[in-house]
Amino acid sequence: MSSSPGPSHTLPASARDAEASPAALTERHPHVPAERLVAELVPPPRFDAVRFGTYLPDPDQPSQAEAVEVLRGFAASLGGASASGSGRRRWFRRSRPAGPSGPRGVYLDGGYGVGKTHLLASLWHATEAPAERKAFGTFVELTNLVGALGFQQTVRTLSDHSLLCIDEFELDDPGDTVLVSTLLSRLVEQGVALAATSNTLPGKLGEGRFAAADFLREIQGLSSHFRPLRIDGEDYRHRGLPQAPAPFGDDEVTRAAYRTPGASLDAFPALLAHLATVHPSRYGALCDGVRAVCLTGLTPVPDQATALRLVVLADRLYDREVPVVASGCPFDELFGEDMLKGGYRKKYFRAISRLTALARDGKALAGTTES
Repeated sequence: MSSSPGPSHTLPASARDAEASPAALTERHPHVPAERLVAELVPPPRFDAVRFGTYLPDPDQPSQAEAVEVLRGFAASLGGASASGSGRRRWFRRSRPAGPSGPRGVYLDGGYGVGKTHLLASLWHATEAPAERKAFGTFVELTNLVGALGFQQTVRTLSDHSLLCIDEFELDDPGDTVLVSTLLSRLVEQGVALAATSNTLPGKLGEGRFAAADFLREIQGLSSHFRPLRIDGEDYRHRGLPQAPAPFGDDEVTRAAYRTPGASLDAFPALLAHLATVHPSRYGALCDGVRAVCLTGLTPVPDQATALRLVVLADRLYDREVPVVASGCPFDELFGEDMLKGGYRKKYFRAISRLTALARDGKALAGTTES
């Protein structure tokens, strides 16, 4: 597979004087040492500055304000500051049973775009513990940490933490179910508090993806660690905003790549093929230093494995606030109807939502602005 942009990326005449050609993501083969995996267990750049006070609950969705109050109380129970004296009392009264075996965590369940990651990162920031004693990572980053360090070393690394936050908690295969169930049980035994976000209730993890009934004990074990907290609402990324920009032409995308310092330029089919050669846990490193992603020739993804890899890339681009400029089909046509009705549909809708937001950010790079 060629790593050059290809014939469709012939430089337009108006850009021939550019000093440097844009990079290609397909030329990158990142290696992420285990030490970096541990060091990067912190909220991503988009969520560096978020706090409970910057979360704006929808007044029509009382569950959002309730979630803020409960999480403030959870932070207080871990030593974090609470905005009101009622936070600590409310958490213990509502979530801790009489015995020691009750939930040691909170599980934020809701649709895409209701601010679950914002709240999870706010909890991490509000918990008064040194950064090295609290961890924040996606589900795929957590499972990859186990692969890099080994199970016992992962337990030792995380067992002295006050809090482990797991974003995008999803169980896509039976192996992950057993692995994570065992890991979290061991960490809870060591006194580590848990917090997670997902689009699926803990008792429904894996449903529609594998024979979840065969792993009911593990799933119930996972569920017992958490107090579910439902957050209702519509996708804030598109609330009151115009629709996503129409796809650009190949020449417009190429011009945007050449005049944007730090931009990448790839043909979409080549990028999809390249993603299959990079572990999803390295997609963040794949985007290191990239200021904008320019893609030509978007087409519907051909299969579910490819689609799930694209979902992870979309999440990492969104975390890093990397704008996207693209030609070809619109983002809402990337995933076929069968995918949008299947067990991973919530992942695909989240990817569409996030890519649409990044496409709005990319309009200025293509020389257009919102009207």
